[in-house]
Amino acid sequence: MLRTYADQRARRLGITRAQWAVMARLEHAEGLKQSELAEMLDLQPITLTRLVDRLCANGMIERRPDPNDRRAKRLHLTPLARPLMDRLAELGQDMMGTVLEGFDLATIERMIGELARTKENLKTAIARKPAEKTAAAA
Repeated sequence: MLRTYADQRARRLGITRAQWAVMARLEHAEGLKQSELAEMLDLQPITLTRLVDRLCANGMIERRPDPNDRRAKRLHLTPLARPLMDRLAELGQDMMGTVLEGFDLATIERMIGELARTKENLKTAIARKPAEKTAAAA
């Protein structure tokens, strides 16, 4: 439901939730390669390529040559994207205010802690899987 809500709200600014996610990640870590960004966002490379192509065509991001690898390109937000990023930050704050309305700070902090614990449990399970396969093969 949060994804649907974010899609509705982002659409009013002329972008998709997926484009928002790409731009937000780049805002926090400019200069990523597309392969790095695809992994961070858990997207297939072809899916990310389409998103990046669209954002480049709209003047929001640009591909720059990697100074250490002639074959690679690094992704950067353009100056045109900065005002949109400010509006998206406000939108995100407004959305979270709506979603968390009626919850006190202690409850919100507890929920965040519980979600962080589930994330750690998943990381542990993912890391354990290759070790279990190796042990089973032996």
